[in-house]
Amino acid sequence: MNMMKVKGKISIVLAVFFLCTGSVAAQKAERKNVRNGNKEYKKDKYTEAEIAYRKSIEVNPRSVEGIYNLGNALYRQEKYPEAAEQYQLIAGQGERLIHEDMANVERLAQVFHNLGNIGMKSQEYQKSVEAYKQSLRLNPGDEDTRYNLALAQKLLQDQQQQQQDQNQDQEQDKDKEQEQQDQQNQDQEQQNQDQEQQQDQQQQNEQQQTQDEQQQNEQMSRDNAQQMLDAFLQDEKDTQEKVKKAQMQQQQSRKKEKQW
Repeated sequence: MNMMKVKGKISIVLAVFFLCTGSVAAQKAERKNVRNGNKEYKKDKYTEAEIAYRKSIEVNPRSVEGIYNLGNALYRQEKYPEAAEQYQLIAGQGERLIHEDMANVERLAQVFHNLGNIGMKSQEYQKSVEAYKQSLRLNPGDEDTRYNLALAQKLLQDQQQQQQDQNQDQEQDKDKEQEQQDQQNQDQEQQNQDQEQQQDQQQQNEQQQTQDEQQQNEQMSRDNAQQMLDAFLQDEKDTQEKVKKAQMQQQQSRKKEKQW
């Protein structure tokens, strides 16, 4: 039983020893990669520096120096969205970093300064103003940040004014479009009314023409009937005259016979 207890204690001690040894090795690997990155960074070899800093983060994902320097290397390569991601990781740990080491204050100020610069490049001036203000809260004596803040505020004001002008222009354009639409509707309505009036007038004309034709036909029918009646009466008169003439001739014939 005693042997088992001793072995157990030795195992625990060895485990702690190996953990400490592994931690020290990891720290050395992290520091080595950061130093390699710094050397490449000073030579303006930002791609090589990025690779080295990423290796330091692989060893220690919470490496503040590795993350911060990686952001700078990405910034120098104009990979602004990626750089902003790294800076945001640092900014999100601001209170803890300051609590751990006041030397991190300057680093945080630089992080916010660079975030302001990234906002300027993407014309997100509101974000730039807020970032520069945060940087100045950490380092009030930074004249570069103060100048950038004033510039960002001016650009933000111009941007807002431009946006306001665009909104007014859009509203005016909408009003003009509405007026044109209203005028088109009125013109269309007037055109419809004119067409309806023309159709009504045409219908009235057609009805009047039909009535005139009917009246004309009726008049023609009456005239034809009168002509037929007149013709019939004339025929009847002629017939009667022929009958009378025949009768008179017959009477004269009889008289001549009597005289004989």
